[in-house]
Amino acid sequence: MFISRSMTRKVFTLKPGDSLIHAREFMKANRIQHVPVVDPEEHVVGVITDRDLRTALPSSLYYQTGSPEERAKLERFRVEDVMTQNVILLSVRDTIQDALLLILKHEIGCLPVVDEAQKLVGIVTVKDLLRSFVSVLGIGEPGTLLCIVVEDKLGQMKQIVDTIYEERISIGSILVARYWEPGKRAVFPYVFSINVGPLKRRFKEKGYTLLDPLEWYLDVEKRNRKD
Repeated sequence: MFISRSMTRKVFTLKPGDSLIHAREFMKANRIQHVPVVDPEEHVVGVITDRDLRTALPSSLYYQTGSPEERAKLERFRVEDVMTQNVILLSVRDTIQDALLLILKHEIGCLPVVDEAQKLVGIVTVKDLLRSFVSVLGIGEPGTLLCIVVEDKLGQMKQIVDTIYEERISIGSILVARYWEPGKRAVFPYVFSINVGPLKRRFKEKGYTLLDPLEWYLDVEKRNRKD
C-alpha cells in the first residue's frame, strides 16, 4: 500500500524563526507531538517534537506555570535552535512497509512526506501506520487468528486457503513466520468467523498441526532468550 493512502494530509507546520514558547502552545492547542518545520517554499528543513521542547524549556514554562518575566526571557529561543535538521523524508511513492522499516531503524516517531518537487504534502506517524496495518490485515473486524504448522514447500499456502474456503469462511489476511523445527513454517490466517471448530477439525483431518498463536509466541520468546 502506498504511503499516500495512509498519511495525514492536513499537516500542521512551524517556521524556523518561531519561538519555542509559540511552538509549545501551538502543539498543545492542536494536540500533536511532531511538527515539520518548513521554509517559505514548503520545503522541509527540520522536525521538532514534544520531547525536544521538554528538553529545551524549563518545566515551569513547558507546563505554562512560569512568570511573565521568565517567559519573556525565553522568547528569544527559536525552533531552529532545537529542531532536528537532517530529516528523513518519504516520497508519495513509498509504501507503508518502507515507512515502518525507517521508523524502526532510526527510532523516530514521524516521517514527513514530500512530492516530486520536495514540497511537504503529508506526514506519517506510528499511529497512522498502526491504523494502516489494522486495515490491511483485516483485524478490525471480528474474527479468529489460527496458527497452522506446515512444511516449507510450494503449494502449502494454496491448500490452506482452499481448506478455509471449503468451510465457506472469508480470509482477512495470512502471515507466515519461521518455526523452530527445520523445514517447517508457522502460518497465521485471520478468518472472519468466531465459530472455527469445524475448520480446525478439517485441518486436523488433513494432517496439519494446529497451535494456539499465544503458545507459538511464548515458545519463540523462550528460544530467543536461550540464544
